Amino acid sequence: MIFPLTGLLLGAILGVLRARKRGGTTADILQWAVVHALVLGLLGLFVLVIIERNLV
Repeated sequence: MIFPLTGLLLGAILGVLRARKRGGTTADILQWAVVHALVLGLLGLFVLVIIERNLV
């Protein structure tokens, strides 16, 4: 269960940092954070499913 949560947190942080680096407004920062969090959260979910199917 930790992989999707870690992906969400890491994605949000990376999104915020990337948007700030590009000089985005508050709306831009929020959008980048949400999109990155969703993508990395889904990636973490797939990793969790693969691990669970192979180990259990």
